[in-house]
Amino acid sequence: MTGRVGDARALRTAEAADYVIVGAGSAGCALAYRLAEAGREVLVIEHGGSDAGPLIQMPGALSYPMNMRLYDWGLRTEPEPHLGGRVLAVPRGKVIGGSSSINGMVYVRGHARDFDAWAEQGATGWAYADVLPYFRRMETWHGGEPDGWRGTDGPLHVTRGPRSNPLFHAFVEAGRQAGYEVTDDYNGHKQEGFGAFEATIWKGRRWSAANAYLRPALKTGRVRLVRGLARRVVIAEGRARGVEIARGGALEVVAARAEVILAASSINTPKLLMLSGIGPAAHLRGMGIEVLADRPGVGANLQDHLEIYMQFASKLPVTLYRYWNLPGKAWVGAQWLFTRRGVGASNQFESCAFIRSDKGIEYPDIQYHFLPIAVRYDGRAVAEGHGFQAHVGPMRSKSRGSVTLRSPDPADPPVIRFNYMSHPDDWAEFRKCIRLTREIFAQEAFRPYVRHEIAPGPGVQTEAEMDAWLRDHVESAYHPSCTARMGRRSDPMAVVDPELRVIGVEGLRVADSSVFPSITNGNLNAPSIMTGEKAADHILGRGMLPPSNLEPWISPRWREAQR
Repeated sequence: MTGRVGDARALRTAEAADYVIVGAGSAGCALAYRLAEAGREVLVIEHGGSDAGPLIQMPGALSYPMNMRLYDWGLRTEPEPHLGGRVLAVPRGKVIGGSSSINGMVYVRGHARDFDAWAEQGATGWAYADVLPYFRRMETWHGGEPDGWRGTDGPLHVTRGPRSNPLFHAFVEAGRQAGYEVTDDYNGHKQEGFGAFEATIWKGRRWSAANAYLRPALKTGRVRLVRGLARRVVIAEGRARGVEIARGGALEVVAARAEVILAASSINTPKLLMLSGIGPAAHLRGMGIEVLADRPGVGANLQDHLEIYMQFASKLPVTLYRYWNLPGKAWVGAQWLFTRRGVGASNQFESCAFIRSDKGIEYPDIQYHFLPIAVRYDGRAVAEGHGFQAHVGPMRSKSRGSVTLRSPDPADPPVIRFNYMSHPDDWAEFRKCIRLTREIFAQEAFRPYVRHEIAPGPGVQTEAEMDAWLRDHVESAYHPSCTARMGRRSDPMAVVDPELRVIGVEGLRVADSSVFPSITNGNLNAPSIMTGEKAADHILGRGMLPPSNLEPWISPRWREAQR
């Protein structure tokens, strides 16, 4: 049986350290850095390879690593019943830096109310006042003068693009003309509104968790990287003792003198927990795995953000389509290689917005990414040439999915069911996204640029037409989370307590987006790194950073007005 501890005792113990972290991703790298800073010895297990090379380090090449099996686990959903049986990609980084090495580099902390909701759901000590000090600790912000909301000396550089393309300014001005707020810093005092996007880019290079945290940690000599596939946590007498890995055609155990911490992603962390005998008892027994801790919340509560690409043809040749040919791409690549500047030095997400979809909604529930080209995440440009698009989607879907085991073989991918669009409110929220976005692009600021709407297109107007188009065209924003959620120990669906300790097993914690009780507003890299930062203080037992007393901006008119 995969979950038994007896079959691990004969395995060779390869290496040992105070702490063993599974996953060199966003949270795992931050955690390793802080533990090493405190003088602890750490081993980080990572199955993926090197993040060297321009396809990862050049921000403008972001569509490549996400679609390469060299860097991605290649996971896919089961057929989604509410999307006509579509099978969607679930990119997760299989590389040093994890998903921070293949993502879009967008930096969004989330809204203050997201974290207050965590505390209300049982994650005591994770309200916004508690987590803001960790966001500050982790970042060096290059967006303006320090104002108390932002960090100035952390490992993670956060920058803004040059916004030299006039379309970036047109998008923000169109939002203002439509009556929405404009914000100077959506990661600071005021999330709501239109403004400049922020990114984990520094000196023209992707500033992943590997660059920010892992490389400095490795230089201390207290952190070592172990290459191999983590198969399960070795548990003896109710305590995690290490991690069984496969490498070089053999099985070995990497031993932990103090604790094992899983930071393997919201997909692979619940998979590892279940392979280790921690999860829904009936499911584990059905797989022939010995149940060591019956935690039905493992793999449950799976959440994500869906989005659509609303695309418009451009009257003027001001878009990135001018580079969408072999000579153009060669020029962009050469300019970046020799100068770390130009189009290749930006992720091209340089303007954004967070708005409320209706009156009576306290804080934003729709996010926009604006992009000055009409293109898909897989790098395929639309046939009409010059164009631009807004990625738009609701932030707080009520749909819930699951991650379960396909088999007891650790080499098999898990069964991923997001159950997208299973709640009727999802459809109503996406219809609002279409209508509100059309209104924004109809403003005077876009009059010089909009030739016509490409997608959904003028033929999509009625609710039935919208729903049919949505069923075929909604895409994941690649923000899976919440599959091993924090909560009170008395909560049967909680997997970890507010100190990230796995309930029912000693010496085992989880520190990644799995532990989110609910998904945050926007992209997840920043709150994942924050989780690793805060986890370190819980593990070290040295007390938390003092809570903040800063109050976020909430529209005084939210009860009676949408904008």
